[in-house]
Amino acid sequence: MDSTMEDRANLIIQACKDSKSTNPYEIFKKVASKDFVRIHGPEHHVLDGACILTAYYNAGGKINLEESLQKLMHQGLLMPGAVCGLWGVCGAVMSVGASLAIIDGTGPLSTDGSWGNHMKFTSKALEKLAEINGPRCCKRDAYLSFKTAVEFINENYNVTLEVPNIKCEFSPYNEQCIGKRCPFHQ
Repeated sequence: MDSTMEDRANLIIQACKDSKSTNPYEIFKKVASKDFVRIHGPEHHVLDGACILTAYYNAGGKINLEESLQKLMHQGLLMPGAVCGLWGVCGAVMSVGASLAIIDGTGPLSTDGSWGNHMKFTSKALEKLAEINGPRCCKRDAYLSFKTAVEFINENYNVTLEVPNIKCEFSPYNEQCIGKRCPFHQ
């Protein structure tokens, strides 16, 4: 499929809106298996946070899902590919962190505690990624971000997201799969 990143992002947003699940991994698995989502790439900078927003909304979270997904898509499209290797911060974690900021209405001048809480989430998720080490895997990084985010959301918000039991189904398609070093490898 030859399409632009913006085309893929719009397809991702539509696919997420169609889900009724409260499990971000379940949403991710369904959308990530579509032909418009590559095994690695900046579409994860939209997809991963969109799965969190959708699961949060489906669990009763008080957000306008359409507006939230559009805002996340805009922010995700600003993140270039390969930020994990070039900037030292993973796009999956940034996407999920952006979804939390959207849920809370957090900005750079927020003083209500959400700014710091989101930094704690992202630093915890990045630490888990760093413990495994590279090379990058957008699927593994999404899974670690989801596990960390679900714990964070269930502890800090008045919703309960399903805790994902994750088994990677994408490793046969990933030429750089680290196999048994990955906690999600089957």
